[in-house]
Amino acid sequence: MNEFTPWHNEALGKKVTEALKKNGFEAEYCPSAAEAAEKILALIPESASVGFGGSWTVKALKIQEKLAGRGNTILDHGAPGLSNEERMETRKKQLTCDVFLSGTNAVTLDGKLVNTDGNGNRVAAMIFGPGKVIVVLGTNKIVKDLDAAEERIQMVAAPVNNKRIGLPNPCTQTGLCMNCQTETRICNVTTIISKRPRSTPFHVFVVGEELGF
Repeated sequence: MNEFTPWHNEALGKKVTEALKKNGFEAEYCPSAAEAAEKILALIPESASVGFGGSWTVKALKIQEKLAGRGNTILDHGAPGLSNEERMETRKKQLTCDVFLSGTNAVTLDGKLVNTDGNGNRVAAMIFGPGKVIVVLGTNKIVKDLDAAEERIQMVAAPVNNKRIGLPNPCTQTGLCMNCQTETRICNVTTIISKRPRSTPFHVFVVGEELGF
């Protein structure tokens, strides 16, 4: 990181934060991941069940370990040792948990959250069901507009996620989306959250660091 990066992250981060607020979200800018983690933990009651959408941004904050340590019920479909049936049941429970934590594939300068899913469970939980949704994102997720959001998903989020999961889709060889038609395709459902869903309390933390992919 050069000496100008923190300034640029803050300038873009605060601009996006204000746009998110105008779209009805609770939103705040945090210079560091550590500060964001502290504020997120303060928002979650110790009695809450907490669902995790498989976000590497959230994973980097080490929130899950801290919540588990204080006794929160953790709903993580990616937990090791789960059977396919148990993973599916966990995904369903995430739809009605007290707090759902997720990242986002992209956020536009005018405050729209853009995401692409394979099963749709993550984006479903972001829209309706949980008692509260908390989304955290690094400034590397900020894009100019919806076209740039789609480009980011095709060039970065989709291929890296396919590589992470270990799927044999073409993007794991080419490094970019090939609009594959395979049975293992994970780019099946794309959502644009333009405004806060009316029935869902929704808090977005914009962090002045590069987090996730």
